[in-house]
This record gives sequence, C-alpha cells and structure tokens, in this order.
Amino acid sequence: MEETLIDTEKESISTELLQKMDAYWRAANYLSVGQIYLYDNPLLREPLKLEHVKPLVVGHWGTTPGQNFIYVHLNRIIKKYDLDMFYVAGPGHGGPALVGNVYLEGTWSEVYPDFPQDEAGMKKLFTKFSFPGGISSHVAPTTPGSIHEGGELGYSLSHAFGAAFDNPDLIVACVVGDGEAETGPLATAWHSNKFLNPITDGVVLPILHLNGYKISNPTLLARIEHEELEQFFKGCGWTPYFVEGDDPATMHKLMAETLEKAIGDIKDHQKNARGNNDNSRPRWPMIVLRSPKGWTGPKMVDGLPIEGTFRSHQVPILVDKKHPEHLEQLESWMRSYKPEELFDESGKLMPELADLAPKGNRRMGANPHTNGGLLLKNLCMPDFRVHAVDIPSPGAVQLGDTPVLGKFFRDIIELNQDNFRVFGPDETLSNLLGAVFEVSNRQWDAREQKNDEFLAPSGRVMDAQLSEHQCEGWLEGYLLTGRHGLFNSYEAFIRIVDSMFSQHAKWLKVTKELPWRPPIASLNYLLASHVWQQDHNGFTHQDPGFIDHVINKKADIVRVYLPPDANCLLSVFDHCLRSRNYVNVVVAGKHPLPQWLNMDAAIIHCTEGIGIWQWASNDQQTEPDVILACCGDTPTLEVMAAVSILREHLPELKVRVVNVVDLMKLQSASEHPHGLSDYDYDSLFTKDKHIVFAFHGYPWLIHRLTYRRKNRNLHVRGYKEEGTITTPFDMRVQNDIDRFHLVQDVVDRVPNLGSRGDYLKQMMKDKLIQHKHFIDIHGEDMPEVINWKWNTV
Repeated sequence: MEETLIDTEKESISTELLQKMDAYWRAANYLSVGQIYLYDNPLLREPLKLEHVKPLVVGHWGTTPGQNFIYVHLNRIIKKYDLDMFYVAGPGHGGPALVGNVYLEGTWSEVYPDFPQDEAGMKKLFTKFSFPGGISSHVAPTTPGSIHEGGELGYSLSHAFGAAFDNPDLIVACVVGDGEAETGPLATAWHSNKFLNPITDGVVLPILHLNGYKISNPTLLARIEHEELEQFFKGCGWTPYFVEGDDPATMHKLMAETLEKAIGDIKDHQKNARGNNDNSRPRWPMIVLRSPKGWTGPKMVDGLPIEGTFRSHQVPILVDKKHPEHLEQLESWMRSYKPEELFDESGKLMPELADLAPKGNRRMGANPHTNGGLLLKNLCMPDFRVHAVDIPSPGAVQLGDTPVLGKFFRDIIELNQDNFRVFGPDETLSNLLGAVFEVSNRQWDAREQKNDEFLAPSGRVMDAQLSEHQCEGWLEGYLLTGRHGLFNSYEAFIRIVDSMFSQHAKWLKVTKELPWRPPIASLNYLLASHVWQQDHNGFTHQDPGFIDHVINKKADIVRVYLPPDANCLLSVFDHCLRSRNYVNVVVAGKHPLPQWLNMDAAIIHCTEGIGIWQWASNDQQTEPDVILACCGDTPTLEVMAAVSILREHLPELKVRVVNVVDLMKLQSASEHPHGLSDYDYDSLFTKDKHIVFAFHGYPWLIHRLTYRRKNRNLHVRGYKEEGTITTPFDMRVQNDIDRFHLVQDVVDRVPNLGSRGDYLKQMMKDKLIQHKHFIDIHGEDMPEVINWKWNTV
C-alpha cells in the first residue's frame, strides 16, 4: 500500500500554532457568549452593568464551544492543504458558533456591511442575536456558509451527502449532535457511505459531537461503552477516530493530529480510486469528539454544576433584574477568554489570529457550494413534445401517464450526467418510470449479487435505500449546492417527509428576502401510485393529504399541479424543472386511463392552468345549468363519464366542464400569484350556478381555496377516508366520487328537471347496487365501467 499523503510523525504541529488556535477558539467563544447576553459594552471596556445585558436573554450555549473548537481546526486543515470544504452544523441551536466564526473570518461583514469588524460591528452583532428582527439562534439561511437549517434535527448528514454527490473535489464537514443522532433520519443516514462514488463524488467527513446531554436528558451514544460505539460505526462502514477529553491544550493537539489522519485517509482513498479507476467502497474516516457540554463555561451556578451537565444546554447563568447577583459571574466568565489579547483597540481580531482563517472562497462561510444559486447551471432540456401521445380524439387512447414521463426523464438524465438526479425510496420502477434505467443505473457502492438489477457505483438514480427521509435530505443537499433533481414517491408515504418539506419551504421563503442568495432549482415532487390507484394495497396506502400540508406555506413558494393526462404531465414537468425557488408538487397516475388532449391543446391548457373543455361542454350558446369541475386524472375520468350519462339522458341540460391542472388557480389572486381574478373565476364558474366538483384529494381543501369567491353553490366530492382492498371503481364509489353519485348530485342541485331527473336518479341508484353485487361475485368492475369510452353523444 502506498504511503499516506500526510505523515503525522513528520508533520508535527507547532506549539505556537496550537496556542494561536486556542486564542482563536477563545475569541469565538467570547463572541458566542456576547451574542447570547450582551446589549452593550461588547469589549468590556468598563465594568459590566445590568443595562449592558439584554432584557431577555435567550440562546443556546451547550453545543457552541465544541462547534467553535471544530471550526478553528477545520480552518487550519483547509488552509494547510487548500481544501474545498464547508461546515454543516447539525446540532440544533449552534447559531452563536457559526455566526461568530463567520464574523471572525470576515464573511459576515462582507455579506452584511452594516456589521463591520470593529467595536460598533461587534456591538450590533451581540445586540441583534436572538433579538426581535435580528439573528436566529440556530443556523439559518441568513447565515453565510450554511445549507442546513438548524432548527429541526436529523437531516444534517443527508444534506451533507447530497452536497457531495457530483462534487469530486468537495469535502463536507458535517457536525452531528449526539441528541440529533437519536433521530430516525440521522440514524439511517450513516449508511449514505454506501452510495458515494469515490471517483466522481466528493466526501463527507462526519464529526459526531458527543457532549453527553440533550435539553434535560443524557444522550444514548454518550452513555454506551467506547468499544460498543466504535463497533457501531465500524459496522456502519466507517473508520472512526476518537478525540476525547476536557483539557484544551491536550485536545487541540489531539484534534489537529486526528484531522491530519482523516484528511490523509481521504486523500489516499481518492488517489487509489481515481488513479486506478477503483470505485470499490472505501471505509471513509469519521471523528468522534467527546467534550463537555458547555465547555469553558461556568462550572457552578447557585451551588449546581453547569459545565458538563444538561444545565448548560441553553442559558447557563440567568442575568436579569430578578438575578442581579449573577452579573459578576457573567463578567468573570467573559473575561476568562482574555478579550484584550484577542481584539485590538478598534475591536478587530488581532492580525496574527485573523491570519489563521482561510482566504477568499476557501473560507467556509464564503464557500460557493453553500450558496448554490451562484453555481447553478440550467438543465439541458430535451423537447418533451417528442414523447407526445397521439390522440385522434379525446378519450380514444388509454395508457398510464408516468411511463410516458419516464421517457422524458430518461432523456434529461442522458443530457445532464453531472447535474441531475432522480431520488426516491425504491419506487422508481413501481411508479413505472423504468425508462430511466435505459441510460443510468442506481448508484450503489455496497456488495452486489448475481440477480441484482441496475446497480452500479455510478448512477443518476438514487432509489436503492428505502428511506423517504434519506432521499429528501439527499435531494435538498443536491439542490442547495446548485444542482437539479426530483423526488418520486407513493403519494401516501410522502407524508413521512412533511416536516422536511416544511423546513425547506421556510428556507426558500427566507432566501427570497436575501439578495445575496441567488435562486436555486425548485424542489420537485412527483406523487404517483396515488390514492385512487391503491385498490390492491388498501386503506393504508390512501392519503392525498400532502397537498393540504403544502398549501399552508407561503404562496410565492408552493405550486400544486394535477394534470389529467400524459401530455399535460409532460408539459407541467417541463415547466417545473425549469423553475427556480419553488416547491412543485405534481400528482400523476401510472395505470391506464383515458388520454384527453393532444399536445398542442395540453400545452395551452397547462399554461392557463384551468379552463373550460369546450369539446365536452354543450353550453356554448347559452348559460350553463350546471358546472362539472374536475381536478386530477381519476376525478376527470368520472366527471367525463357523468357528463356522458347526463347528455344521453338529459340532452336539454346545459353542462359546462371545467378542468383544473394548477390547483392554486382556485385561490383568489389576492392570496396567490397564480390565483384567478374574481372576474375570471366567475367567467368559468358563474356567480350562481351549482358547481359539482370532483377533486383528487380531501374535499374541504377546495372549499378552503374558494372561500372568498362569490358563488357559494359549490359541492365537492373527494377522498373521505373510505377504502379497503377492492376494485378501482369501487374505491371511487366508496368515496362518492364515481359517475353515478356525480349524476345524482347534478339531479339534486339543478331545479326543474322533473320526472326525467327523478328516473335518472333512480337509475343511478340501481347502477350502484348492480355494481356492488357484480364485484362481490366477479372480483372486478362491471364491463360497462371497464370498457367505457367517451363520446360526444
């Protein structure tokens, strides 16, 4: 085996350098305490007074000194080896550490010039932290150098790996809190190393920060034996290195030496992989840093131990009007960092300390990968029209929508070999997107066996791990660092990442307000195997509620599309993949259903987002008697079938068919940028005619979106939590969204239909009974349902 690139015995780190690093660490700790507590007197030029302390002291100290310690050591290793590296802060509220370090390296002042590197800037930094309208107590989009919102735990490692994919020169240092390590998403993310290609991808260097406690409880990984912890990580495929202790001098030396080993391992693995075209899985290094919670903070307060206990998690010393006696202890703590040795008369970090930080874009707060919009390149988009379904007349062709879309994705992958990936939890084939495997494999760097399919160390499809959390986190990290992708999932189980979607949507909302963060590619969801196609899986697989969750977010962030057929689906996804800074949710079916619009008509319809299907309506010369509206592929089928029944049996009834692709069109223009004006809404739905609306999801969502509209005669049919193992049509019957129930709705709502209406309603009731008897005997739907075709009557 070749010699490592870094020989730690020959490359000893000088005592002088370690002492400077300790001073830099003290400066970061000082800034961190100042952010939590101080309103004025930032450099303690005078004795600390109560009026110098914020009226409301909030923040989190416990994880902060450990993260400051890691940051200064990463700075050294970046500068020494000119590494392309940035920092992902997993522990929940480590904001003081990241803000302080980005300020010390100069990036904060460059991004926010009103925070200069002097006493006035330091005072403002302290004042604004955890202050109304100020700086978040956790790492946020406003923090330069961040791609990871620190408020919710569990996703740091997945985000880090997403950033490393297709970035061969990048090292992502991911600090994992030991509380965070107890979450399901983080626990499964340790296995991301089986999906990293050592030739074409970058590297993630996890640093597990074991400080022993959560908010008020011990952490599991800190309480198991050293041997068990080491075996755990070795079992996950890592090479763990341990840095443990509480003496700063000893810990600095040990951490520096350990980082040398870790970077040496990384360089050796990459040299072997890239020099010998060997993409077998290395046992990448990771570091376990065990240090006291609240390290260097108060040891005792009011007779209770603080450092090394859960009591240091948030604010270790209460200093306010009710606790003025603690003021002296706070001042003593802050002066223990010797600020007079760290900052000059103007309040700027001493030059010999400032020189420890990397320069320019090598600073972790300025690394371009952490501001993905700077690196974003447009996708090379094929013409989706080449996949158009030939439709001689509406409804004449039946096929599944997602198999057509899969061919479009295949072409995108072929044209974008380092800028686009498809993510999903083992559902790409199930969602009938298998065409992508004509040009790409699944990325997989674990052991293979004879009968495996589509596995390879390099691939554009990331669906070989059955974890929605992992796929979502990977994709978010990929997007946030300037690339493109999509997530395909069963509709019901996308709910597993409800919270992750929320965090990403909040991130986008904030970044839209930050001119220094250019837009990134949109987060695109394809929800297939949806609620109306789960007749064989039953009740557990039926949940269209992700849509409801999504539309709670800011209107300038979220978009929801329910294309009625394959040509519309192609048009919608071409639009979504070109968009920026949105979350696009697209719901589409995989089973054969009628195809309605040719490509030219589909493009027009999807561009408008909503419209009257004139060819299905018969009210062109007069006012409609009723509007039948539909949103979603299955509701569209049932509405069209209901219309055909009405036009056959009540030919004098004037029916208008309105199809909705862009769900947000229903909302008022004052509430959503896609929303229709009241005038345009009324021109489609009238001001007073009855609207029978068949909707893909929960019916009350349509009422919620349209509550401002004048026409209150809205009657929505949708999913109402009914379902079991049954036939496709019976699923619709159980939820009253089928054609027979819809026809009854029309008869009940439209006045003056007389006896013809009465007889038609009785016929529909009879059909429902016939349907029930038929499926109980034959186990499939009636031939008139299976073989139904649209005709213009």
